[in-house]
Formats: sequence, structure tokens, C-alpha cells
Amino acid sequence: MADLQITCINKSDRMNPHERILRVGGGQTILGSWRKSQEEAISEIETGTNRFYVHVGGKSVWVIVATSRFGNKYLKTEDDGEQPNNLLSLPECRG
Repeated sequence: MADLQITCINKSDRMNPHERILRVGGGQTILGSWRKSQEEAISEIETGTNRFYVHVGGKSVWVIVATSRFGNKYLKTEDDGEQPNNLLSLPECRG
């Protein structure tokens, strides 16, 4: 199991804060940068393959899988309430 820091995201509509995350990414592994679909990241968390975290305000926060009231799984950080959303505030993944 690896602990991967998410440093960027891609959303379905970057200007809308309520749109869903399509991909997450980072770049500080021995293999270089990486990108994963939200579905891949959810699967890796649920199977224990990888753990993900974000570094915000001088501390690291784990990313977890949550389920919407409509039954859809999505990624969020452990200490997110409604606002702010640590994941949604990350910069856009490039490349």
C-alpha cells in the first residue's frame, strides 16, 4: 500500500463548485506524476491498494470515500464539512 498525495484535480465543470471530480493527480512519487479517475481512486481506497491525502493549512488530511444521498460514491477529505472542500479547492491537473 502506498500513501499518495493528491495535489491537483480535474472537474466536469471547473467553474462550478458543485460539479464532480473526474480525476485526481499528484507528482511526488519515484515514478513521477500520476493521474487516476475518481472511480480508480475509490476502488484503490476500498480495496486497500492505496491511501490518498491532501496537505492543507500545514497538515495532512486523509481522503475517504463518501456516498451521496442518491447512492453515488465520491471522494472527500475526512474533516470536510460542507465548506471548504479541500479537494475541490486544489488546482487543475495539467498535461
